[in-house]
Amino acid sequence: MPNYTAPDRRRVALLTVNAQRDFTIKGSPLKACGVEPAVSAMTRLVEGFREAGAPILHAVRLYRPDGSNVDIFRRQAVEEGLRVLMPGTSGTELIEAIQPKNRARVDPSLLFSGKLQPVGENEWLVYKPRWGAFHETALDEHLKSLGITTLVVCGCNYRTSGRATVYEAGARDYRVILATDALTGAREAGIGEMSRIGIYLMAADDCLRWLERGQASSAAA
Repeated sequence: MPNYTAPDRRRVALLTVNAQRDFTIKGSPLKACGVEPAVSAMTRLVEGFREAGAPILHAVRLYRPDGSNVDIFRRQAVEEGLRVLMPGTSGTELIEAIQPKNRARVDPSLLFSGKLQPVGENEWLVYKPRWGAFHETALDEHLKSLGITTLVVCGCNYRTSGRATVYEAGARDYRVILATDALTGAREAGIGEMSRIGIYLMAADDCLRWLERGQASSAAA
C-alpha cells in the first residue's frame, strides 16, 4: 500500500511559525517556556535549509494597534493596550538568530496586501491573520507553485499556532514533519498525538540528516 504521508526530501520546505522576537524576549507576555533550546534547534534548521538551498517560509503575526485585525481571543487585550506584534516595532522581526544575511525588516504594508515578502534566496515572509499559517494567506498557492509536497514545521506558540498550522497543512494534503525540539509551548502529549494522525516526528538534527541524505542522493545521480 502507498504511504501517502511519507515525507519527500526532493519537494520539502521549512515553515517557521511565529519565529518573532515578541515570542522570545524576556518580559514579553507572549514568551513561552523552553525558548532557548527551541530557538537553538530552529536556528540549526534554518541554517541547514539555507545551506541546502531548500525553500523557507516564515509565517508571522502582526497586530494593528486598534485591534481590528486581531483574533477575538486577544482583541480586547490589544484594544485595552496590550502592545505586542505591533507593525514597525522590533518585536515583529524574526528572531535574531535566524535573521537572513540581508537583515530585511518586516514590511507591514506589503504583507497586509496579501503578498509574500522575499527576504533572501528562496526565503519569504507571509503574514497570517489567525493562528494557522494557511488561513486566508497565499501560502498554499506559493508552496504549490514551488512544487512543495512536504513541510517541516517549527516555531513558537505550538499549542495554538503550531498545532493549527499542522492541521491546516494536513487538510491540504501536505506531508508534515514536526520538528519536536524546535517548538515552544509544546507538551509531550500534544506532540505525541500528532504521530497518530500521520505526522512524522523528528528532532532538528535528525531532520537535517534526513535532508542531507536527499542532497547526497541527488549529487550522486
